[in-house]
Amino acid sequence: MKKIDRYLSLSFIPPFITTFFIALFVLIMQFLWTYIDDIVGKGAGFLLLTELIGYLSISLFPMALPIAVLISSVMVMGNLAERYELASFKSAGVPLLRIMLPLMFVTIGISYFSFLCSNYMIPYANLKFKSRLYDIRKQKPTLSLEEGVFNDDFQGFVIRIADKEADNRSIKDVLIYDHNNKQDKVSIITAKDGEMYTTADKQYFVMNLKNGNQYQENKTTSSKKNSYPFIRTSFKEWNKVFDLREFEMKSTDEELFKSHQTMLSIAQLRVAVDSIYKKIDRRKEDLASYHNRFFHFRKELNKTVKVKKPSAISSKKATKKDEKKEEKKKKNKKDDNNSDVKRKQYKNKGLTPPKQKINKKLNEYDSFIETFLPQERKKIYSKAQTTARSIHSQAISTKRNLLRINESRVKHIYELHMKYSMAVVCFIFLFIGAPMGAIVRKGGFGYPILIAIFFFMIFMVLTILCDKLAEQFVVPAVLSAWIPCAVLFPVGLFLTYRAMNDSKIINIDRITAFFTKLFSKFAPANKTLAK
Repeated sequence: MKKIDRYLSLSFIPPFITTFFIALFVLIMQFLWTYIDDIVGKGAGFLLLTELIGYLSISLFPMALPIAVLISSVMVMGNLAERYELASFKSAGVPLLRIMLPLMFVTIGISYFSFLCSNYMIPYANLKFKSRLYDIRKQKPTLSLEEGVFNDDFQGFVIRIADKEADNRSIKDVLIYDHNNKQDKVSIITAKDGEMYTTADKQYFVMNLKNGNQYQENKTTSSKKNSYPFIRTSFKEWNKVFDLREFEMKSTDEELFKSHQTMLSIAQLRVAVDSIYKKIDRRKEDLASYHNRFFHFRKELNKTVKVKKPSAISSKKATKKDEKKEEKKKKNKKDDNNSDVKRKQYKNKGLTPPKQKINKKLNEYDSFIETFLPQERKKIYSKAQTTARSIHSQAISTKRNLLRINESRVKHIYELHMKYSMAVVCFIFLFIGAPMGAIVRKGGFGYPILIAIFFFMIFMVLTILCDKLAEQFVVPAVLSAWIPCAVLFPVGLFLTYRAMNDSKIINIDRITAFFTKLFSKFAPANKTLAK
């Protein structure tokens, strides 16, 4: 490795690592604000939150890597241009692409790492993150008995405490509604004072109630003639024990989440897409077979057949054809037998099948229904309407089902190609950031961050827009995954070309000269009008 390559690589890696963790922190905070309502107040411990953030950070690696490449490349080339080192390289005959060569190799390694994360690490991290988040969402909030508030955290109980002392142990004026009685009884417990605490093993919550009453009464309806007594029980002290195991977090089976497209690798996504295509074909075949039961087409029987001399090969083919003809004959016999069976069923039920009465030639009838008797036409019309309704309802249900299957197919294909495009965009951002740093000639964190935010916002807007267009079947899923790269790649080529020629992005002098010429044409006319 030459000194210039070592120098540029070492100057690129520290800002890349710094900006990567800064971008990752910002993205994690953005996602946590989205899920903050589902996490707060559910009793999630520090270890569980650390595990959740760790899985979330791994899933955000492909988004943080392009930002880090963009900012660090602008910083490195901006520092070189600001200290006139880039000018000295060019004066020595070293072109810009040769200066960017070590950065290209480093960025290729970063792109490959992004691809490995998308293919191997992110499916596992997404599975763990989504399952843990689902467990937290299902988890009950932590027990909090506040003054004057009806609390229903315990299943089957509603508790109200009028006053609570500063020690959070002594309570007064307690009211408990018990809804767990299976004998359809109303049970209410009241107490003037008491204490509440948890056991040493944190498994049970105890309310030591004093000077209270328990009221029980059966709910009677108007249909019941017997009446039941109202029971009141007084007590001086009573320990009401509640089980705290219902507040423990239960882990959900991760197999329920494994079929989602964000939790599959590239090989699994390809298998899933193939199975979805087979599912679509199978659904269409089912619809076709269902419709074929109601439609019958007459086949032409009289066909001219050319006779050839038999041979050893043709004799084998002839035997196969004869076998097929015999099978067709058997099927025709079965159909005839089925028709005979249907006629017998009509006779057994005491019904008569619809009859046709033809008094003239067939070409003289306006429609096929006129060949039936007038009293039979209503039955035929009603049967045709029910058949049409069943065909229509089956077609509508198949259409809805195919729409859902196609949406799943689009999501799987889009997720498959996004694993590649997110890796490629890291390399594209190098050809945007490095030329911008050479043109702007500013290092540090000021201008590079502004430039990175601008281009990354364009990338994110294009990604979100193309995702929605793919889900609405406006743009194919493969094309929508590669549109952001296709838009940014020409921008990178243009900026690299301008930086290689030491020219500005926009020549303000030419623009001002154009407008001055344009206004100078109207200036003499204005002077003559003034005179």
